[in-house]
Amino acid sequence: MYLKRLELIGFKSFAEKTIFDFPGGIAGVVGPNGSGKSNIIDGIRWILGEREAKNLRGDRAEDLIFAGTPKRSRMGMAQASIIFDNSSGFFPVDFNEVSIVRRIDRDGASKYFLNKAEVRLKDIIDF
Repeated sequence: MYLKRLELIGFKSFAEKTIFDFPGGIAGVVGPNGSGKSNIIDGIRWILGEREAKNLRGDRAEDLIFAGTPKRSRMGMAQASIIFDNSSGFFPVDFNEVSIVRRIDRDGASKYFLNKAEVRLKDIIDF
């Protein structure tokens, strides 16, 4: 089992769909100040169940959604996906990949998905 990919859409500074592939071995994320490195970690923490916006460097859940720029309007939702390689059978499911997705709308509705099936946060934590 290893982290295969992270996908962020409308999450904090990532307005466009952004995909981070982690091909195995050692991976590092580098870049200048303000490029979103910390937002990548925040995305992973958020997917795995972090509920407190303050722990994700925000004041409220709406702060996780792309706020817009002078050239681009704000987004209505944020979504983050984490995909694990499960070819070793680490997770107790019959899938070679396991995907966990979390989505939040501006109205505050938050949803979780495990391999495209909607689940509760408790199910993600138990999994």
